[in-house]
Amino acid sequence: MPSPLRIAILASGRGSNFAALLAARERAELPVEFVLVASDKADAPVLQLAQSAGVPSVVLDPREYAERRDYDLALFERIAASKPDLLVLAGFMRIIDGDALKPWAGRMINIHPSLLPKYRGLHTHRRALKAGDAEHGASVHYVTAELDGGPVIAQTRLQIQPGDDENTLAARLLPLEHQLLPAVVRLIAADRLALREGGIRFDGEPLRKPLRWQDGQLTR
Repeated sequence: MPSPLRIAILASGRGSNFAALLAARERAELPVEFVLVASDKADAPVLQLAQSAGVPSVVLDPREYAERRDYDLALFERIAASKPDLLVLAGFMRIIDGDALKPWAGRMINIHPSLLPKYRGLHTHRRALKAGDAEHGASVHYVTAELDGGPVIAQTRLQIQPGDDENTLAARLLPLEHQLLPAVVRLIAADRLALREGGIRFDGEPLRKPLRWQDGQLTR
């Protein structure tokens, strides 16, 4: 029987996407082992979640480092010590230096609350509403040095309703994020999904456009 995929989580806040991954593992839907939760904030609720789940954690304060690069290299050295197979950014609110990312190319994913390439960065719900978009969503993508610019693996979509504001839109999207991320991690754990030199491969074939979460499953 193959060993479970070893995962390190990076998060800055409450860790609701980490909670969704934990829940999927508890339901025996996700054959993974969480080896570390890393954060840049000592008061992040995700750390309490990690403690409750018996997952080791590490916190490094960026203010203790003169340069962003120095901080990122130190943090990723700690992460590497836990020997993860995959890094999952689940609400990690920092831009990561390219030198720190290089060793993890193809082994780091992020979930972002927009239909990338639309609305990279912050305030995605506000920007979608301001633009008058008919739909919104979330994307899981491989992480590169370009902010929210790595190859997109999968997306989930929802219709923007009359009267939606930032809060209602975010609240309706979050449960879909909590379905999308475990579904993508499950594919990676099953060795069905990988980033190669020519792009993303899904079941051995090139992935020409992001997978779509629909009716409880990911489809081409």
